[in-house]
Formats: sequence, structure tokens, C-alpha cells
Amino acid sequence: MSGPLHRPYPPESYHGTTGEVSAWLHRPSGEPDTRSPNGVTCEYLATGDQTQGRFGLYRWTFGPGESGPDPHFHKTISEQFYVLSGSVRIFDGREWVEARPGDFVYVPEGGVHGFRGADHAQMLLLFAPGGPREDYFETLARGETMSPEERAEFMVRHDTWWVDSP
Repeated sequence: MSGPLHRPYPPESYHGTTGEVSAWLHRPSGEPDTRSPNGVTCEYLATGDQTQGRFGLYRWTFGPGESGPDPHFHKTISEQFYVLSGSVRIFDGREWVEARPGDFVYVPEGGVHGFRGADHAQMLLLFAPGGPREDYFETLARGETMSPEERAEFMVRHDTWWVDSP
């Protein structure tokens, strides 16, 4: 047989025979779920808790000045970026590349990445599976003071492993 190879679907997770009413709709509330002192906001579109751990989806809006994390990786989650507006610089493990509206970046577990944006650029962040990223975002947005030991523990707890910047 010729043609493309096909990967099978994952095992069934729904075992009914008629389907069910289980869809839900997220409507913006007008206020973001987090707001940093530098103007960065994050809106929780679908948390890991809401998706039974399958994924977490967030709308990230940068403030007026450049911000974003230095290169790092995650051991348990993949991270995806979809740029909605403006320009976002993403570190792809080798270099910083400019991503524009409509650009999509996939970073598998262990993939070194970072991102930077300004001027109210906006992107979607998708984590799979859906880890508890909300505490990470909220703690950083509050700008809590942490000792080096507390910060190291916080990062390990949130599966964030820093690498030397290029």
C-alpha cells in the first residue's frame, strides 16, 4: 500500500454511545485574570482544571515595554505560541526569531525557548498537558519577593528550568 503513513487515534476517553451535552463557552469578562505592574495581562481561556488536564489555553497581552522570560524549558509540558497581533520575538533554541500575526510556534517537552514582546502585542499560549500554570502567572504578576532558594523551588514546582542566555 502506498500513500502517507497514518498515526492511530489515541484510546477512547468517552465510552458512551449517544454523546453528551458537555461543551462550554468562554466569554471575555472585560478584565484579565492577571495584570503585572509592567502592564502584561493574561486571560485564562481554558485551564488545565477545566479540560481535565488535557491542555491550558491563555491569551497573553504584553505591556508597552518589552518583557518576557529568558530561555528555559519544561520537562512535563509542551508549549505553543500563536501570535494574534503585533510582533513577538521567540527564542527557538538557537536564536531569537520574529513571529507575526498568524505565526505558530510549537515547543515540545525539553525544547529550549523564551519569548519577548512589547507594544501590547497579543498571543495565545497553549500548554499540553494542562499543568497548573495559573499559580505561576499569578505569583509572578504580583511581583512577590522571593529568596534565591524560594525562587528556585518555585520554578521547579512549576516545571521551569532556566538555561544560559545566548
